[in-house]
Amino acid sequence: MTIFLFFKIGRKMVMLGDETWLKLFPGLFKRHDGVSSFYVKDTVQVDQNVSRHLGDELSKDDWDLLILHYLGLDHVGHIGGRNSVLMTPKMKEMDEVVKLIHSSINQSQGNGLGRTLLMIVSDHGMTENGNHGGSTYEETDTLALFIGLRNHVFDYASVINQIDIAPTLALLFGVPIPKNNVGVLIREAFDSLKEDKHLRALELNSWQLLRLLQAQLSGLPCRNFPCDAFYDHQSSGSTDCNHETEDMLCCLYMEATTLYTSWKSKRGFESASNKYYSSAAAAYYKFLKSASEWLSRRSTDKPVKLLALGLATMFVSTVILSSLMFCWLREIYHGGKQQSLNLNDSMNGWSLDETFILSVILILVSSMTSSSMVEEEHYIWYFLISTFYLLLLRKTAQSLCVVRLQSSFFTQNGQSREGYFRICFVFLLLTSGRVLRGWHQGGVNWTSLPDISKWLEQAGSQHVKSLQLISAFLVISIGLFALFSIESKGKCFQMVRLSFLISGLLVLLHITKYQDYTFSSTNYGATLLVQIIYAILGVATIGTVVALPWVIPFSTSKICPTDNTISPLFLSIHEKFPLVELRDSLYVIGWAYVLCWCLLQLLLQQPINTTPILLLLLQILAGTLYFARSGTHHKEWVEIAAFYYLGMAGHFALGNTNTLATIDVAGAFIGISSHSTLLSGILMFIITYASPMFILLSLVMYISMKNMAHPVIPEKAGPGDHLMMMLGFSCLIPLVINSILLTAYTVVLLLMQNHLFVWSVFSPKYLYVCATAVCTYIGVFIVAATGFYAYFVLVMRKQKPYSC
Repeated sequence: MTIFLFFKIGRKMVMLGDETWLKLFPGLFKRHDGVSSFYVKDTVQVDQNVSRHLGDELSKDDWDLLILHYLGLDHVGHIGGRNSVLMTPKMKEMDEVVKLIHSSINQSQGNGLGRTLLMIVSDHGMTENGNHGGSTYEETDTLALFIGLRNHVFDYASVINQIDIAPTLALLFGVPIPKNNVGVLIREAFDSLKEDKHLRALELNSWQLLRLLQAQLSGLPCRNFPCDAFYDHQSSGSTDCNHETEDMLCCLYMEATTLYTSWKSKRGFESASNKYYSSAAAAYYKFLKSASEWLSRRSTDKPVKLLALGLATMFVSTVILSSLMFCWLREIYHGGKQQSLNLNDSMNGWSLDETFILSVILILVSSMTSSSMVEEEHYIWYFLISTFYLLLLRKTAQSLCVVRLQSSFFTQNGQSREGYFRICFVFLLLTSGRVLRGWHQGGVNWTSLPDISKWLEQAGSQHVKSLQLISAFLVISIGLFALFSIESKGKCFQMVRLSFLISGLLVLLHITKYQDYTFSSTNYGATLLVQIIYAILGVATIGTVVALPWVIPFSTSKICPTDNTISPLFLSIHEKFPLVELRDSLYVIGWAYVLCWCLLQLLLQQPINTTPILLLLLQILAGTLYFARSGTHHKEWVEIAAFYYLGMAGHFALGNTNTLATIDVAGAFIGISSHSTLLSGILMFIITYASPMFILLSLVMYISMKNMAHPVIPEKAGPGDHLMMMLGFSCLIPLVINSILLTAYTVVLLLMQNHLFVWSVFSPKYLYVCATAVCTYIGVFIVAATGFYAYFVLVMRKQKPYSC
């Protein structure tokens, strides 16, 4: 590292700013004052801690290198984007800092204290929203400004790579180039040097890259390095190096050294010297560019054996999970045909919705091979989920026609009502889905097009605030209505209701008083309020999960507000195992999960995303009630898969894309008083995967409301069979789908490793796929653990009555 080499040759260094420097180079600085770089909410103090030392440091002469790492501009971008009202004042503040430093440099040079180089760089740009991590022009448009290299002003606007900074600074300051650096010195930075120094710098840079080439290519045909490199300088002209990679690189190097040697022999003759100087410099740069590109590509070579082992493990995992699912399907739907004669005949055949659910996986796997489809993946999800809603509408309409033709008047009247309810739920799904689709114009190519969120933001912050309050109030009201509609008057239920009521009111207070997406929130009261909300939600949710199965009364009444008719087969099971109480417990716990997650999202998401959270909640409720009332019209694995697809469509509806630039960094610091990588990472994960995790948590409520009378269970079924009947599909289906997509995209990424967009499109997408796998496993674990815990507690209480 260049900093270590500065220290090694005895240079004195001072660092002010980002504490990452202190972690990377401990003990190397004469003086330092580090500040946390990841506390994004701080846009003031983080820069004042740097500037307060600036005057004293500029007046001292006991340092050779002064590093100032300002962070406020980056934080302003993350909070409010390019057009933040904080951007102009912060830019003016940075202008004053540069002016102060430049004035001090001019004064020092005027006093004969030597030349000073002022280098101003930015490590990245930003999108309109203030994020970065992608490959768009806005994110890669950065600044590198060198002041002090010339006595007159001359502007250069060239494209350089970040790896070129290290050799440039090392050669300018007379320190060795870091041994593993593959950069090329910046040509414009050396134009002010004399010819001999410029060519010497090029020679040193070439030796550096040649050493790396020889380490990678043991059979490199160049002569012994570096002494014999000048063996042939008879020819003064350029040669044509059209060979294989090794020969071509060696040919370019030998051509450059030959011309350099020729220049040294002709330097006494001005016209010949200028000719050989230009030719030697051009030859060196040609070699440096070619060698740098080759070494950069070589650094991305992959360990084939480890990749093969990992891919084989993924295939085995996918096969195991798929086998378990198919075995369970055969056991449920084909394992007891004698008992299933009264079931709908469609249970044993393929229907259109089943075919479509499986086709979705094939469509997704096929689309992964196209960079454009990866960039615009949200269109695929929107189309697929809307098509599935239309299939639900078609199937419901067909069932109504069948009821009118085959049923008596009284039966027809009741079943028709159920059919009309289901049609209303489908229309709610279609309507909310269409609004979600138009809320954010995601992807890469069409982000500039108008959408609902842009219209609202252009209308003014007051409109956004009003809509946010209305949406938040409706979300909280729906959740509290569900909890307060439970007829039980037990103390446990009262505590659950009270806890979530207080949490909801505190969330509304935070939105009203503190939450503002324009200004940073460093107020102690806001942080304390959010921490209180976190604590209440955590205690209320965990307390509900742990305590409810122990205190829920055994009775014939049902909490779950659906028609869960129990077949005679289940009545015999219920004599030994608590079927009704389990479903009631899971219903309340499911609502606790859903309401807790909604309140967290109201706190953490951008204000413009509050309405999509409400629409996602409505979609979950509409889908759950539709499937709960559909009876045997759909197989359970179809319903679970549909919920999974709904979660992925919602993921993009919240403004997420397959580029890292859309990750909400600012929201990951809400409620955190000081930087914590772990806590910020958890909050960032919660924000990014709000919709997929929302769907997985809602499966607990779906299990409690779904009519389980249609799957066939042997008459001698035990506790494990009954529990697997409730949890099997809810756990297996998300794992199978995720495993197939993860394995398929791993293969795609390996096939696309030489693709032009492998780093800008396919690699970021793979990070999202892996993170989705983590989200899926966490969600499935919560669902499974909740079901197992509640079931075994109730079984234990059934065998040994527990008195509260």
